[in-house]
Amino acid sequence: MPTVPRSTKTAPAASPTDAPPTAASYEAALQELEQLVSQLDAGQLPLDQLLTRYQRGAELLAFCRARLEAVENQIKVLEGGEPKPWDSA
Repeated sequence: MPTVPRSTKTAPAASPTDAPPTAASYEAALQELEQLVSQLDAGQLPLDQLLTRYQRGAELLAFCRARLEAVENQIKVLEGGEPKPWDSA
């Protein structure tokens, strides 16, 4: 019986600009989001990279909003459900 050669193709390696699906922390997400905004504002990216970075920015924004909402909910629990005014003094 003849042997069939197996494909030696491998998945393409991730490029250094590929970001993880989620951020490690709120602060890391915010920092990456700020960098993305700077890149987008510069207007020097090719269209495909522009779209990719915009999508990543949307993911990071959703992550940051979710983290902020979770913290707000924790604070409400600690304060008995009543939001208290912020004292800037």
